[in-house]
Amino acid sequence: MTLTATLLWLCSAYALSADETVELGRHDLPCTDDPHCINRLHPAIPMIADAKPGQRIVMHARNAGDFSLAPDAPPDPRFGDREFGTVHPIIGPVRIVGAKAGDVIGVHIHEIVPGPYAWTMITPSGLVSDVIQSDIRVNWRLNQDYAVSDELPGIRIPNRSFPGIVTTLPGHTEHAAMLARERALAEAGGSVARPYPTHASPAPVCGPDGSHADECLRTIPPREHGGNLDIRYLRPGVTVYLPCQIDGCGLAVGDFHFAQGDGEVSGAALEMDATIAMSVDIIDDPPALDRGPHFAGDSTLLDIPSRKFHATTGFPLKSNGDVPSRLAYLGSEKHANLDNLSGDLTVAARNALLAMIDYIVESRGYTPEQAYIISSVAVDLRFGQVVDLPNVGVTAVLPLDIFVEHTATQRQSGD
Repeated sequence: MTLTATLLWLCSAYALSADETVELGRHDLPCTDDPHCINRLHPAIPMIADAKPGQRIVMHARNAGDFSLAPDAPPDPRFGDREFGTVHPIIGPVRIVGAKAGDVIGVHIHEIVPGPYAWTMITPSGLVSDVIQSDIRVNWRLNQDYAVSDELPGIRIPNRSFPGIVTTLPGHTEHAAMLARERALAEAGGSVARPYPTHASPAPVCGPDGSHADECLRTIPPREHGGNLDIRYLRPGVTVYLPCQIDGCGLAVGDFHFAQGDGEVSGAALEMDATIAMSVDIIDDPPALDRGPHFAGDSTLLDIPSRKFHATTGFPLKSNGDVPSRLAYLGSEKHANLDNLSGDLTVAARNALLAMIDYIVESRGYTPEQAYIISSVAVDLRFGQVVDLPNVGVTAVLPLDIFVEHTATQRQSGD
């Protein structure tokens, strides 16, 4: 079945009558032109549709950058925005009929149909983007089974589609606390995406002349109500449990990934347009979500998509005099003068990832930039242990079946 046929089947299956389905969003419009799309979060954002518990909801969402992915599409002038103001277009918010503030909803993911194209790039927020700096962008062709790219010959990535963002709207009190703590962190020098009205949607609330232009939260970090979770296990068959912080909850979904490694280490996965079908229930005996959302599903969804793997390890070790990039804002001289940090999982993860990048370069002939991209879409970062202080352990797991050519790919260096 072709992608077009699958998409038509999906829409018809969930569009038997207006009472049985809620269908929202468009792939052919940027978020600012789509009345069903938002890319900021604020409790003042109005609901754009109602859905009853159990009712089918179908959403058509654009990729994380909100750009046209057609090979013949002209350059998008918004692409040069250093604050990534177009990120992320998500569809909603949807009022869940009967849900009240304090309730918990279960979002049941039924089906995801990928678009025909995707992209991956190295972003400034990548885990080792201070070491590997590049403007490389890999473009992928997708079908229902796998993704391939001319920029990464010899690689075939299996379809493991999921939404990066599943969220409800923040409540008024919760929003104020989130805004205050992120402002304090930014003022201390931490990495925070501050409110930014350029390209914001909905414009009447979050745009340059919007009623709350300097208060709308960016969608880049996840928060207690959900958001940009980027958990690759949120696939069809999974239920995501989210808190309702306002009446009606305000469900919104987007940022679809065709595949991603645990960690999304370069800052991007296989970013695609997609269509999702789901339904929502109000949970009678919900889990406590004080620290963040929960999710549940079949354990087979936790497997890596490969018969064989290769893994590297990392510990919180560094060179004397170096300050880990994500700790620099704290300004502690102790970090620089130590060769070994105690219990630092981020430094351990960086070392496991750098070891994996070296392994891919040496064993497969790719450049470090290509290996970084491969790691972002396929390599899983996992805890080995978090108790053997000072050296907590992180592993990086590479599924070997993604390599469809046995011989090493020709190194594409710029030398």
